[in-house]
Amino acid sequence: MTVSFELSERFVAAAAEWGEIRLMDRQEALEAKAEQALLEIEHLISGATDVEFVVEDDTVYHEPTEELTAFLDAQASDTGAEEAVLLRSYVDLFARTFLDEESSRPPNAPPR
Repeated sequence: MTVSFELSERFVAAAAEWGEIRLMDRQEALEAKAEQALLEIEHLISGATDVEFVVEDDTVYHEPTEELTAFLDAQASDTGAEEAVLLRSYVDLFARTFLDEESSRPPNAPPR
């Protein structure tokens, strides 16, 4: 089962900030932050240390583990929300994770 969802503005902004510090382009930053979030979620639910996903434009397509699929199904039954909406909200929780408040662009970085 592939779960797809559009990234929130909050997530996209956090990825842009994170990527700017690391001199990454927008797409690289979105992919890296999406991978971080999905890995955290998958690891918490299933213990997985690898995720399968694609980011196209601002949409994530994720192949969840069986454990995450079962978890999302149970949550959907309990809340009446769709699995994709739930996964998007969990991913959004990790939007600002790994952002170091004291980080800044390297002194030798080209101007913005």
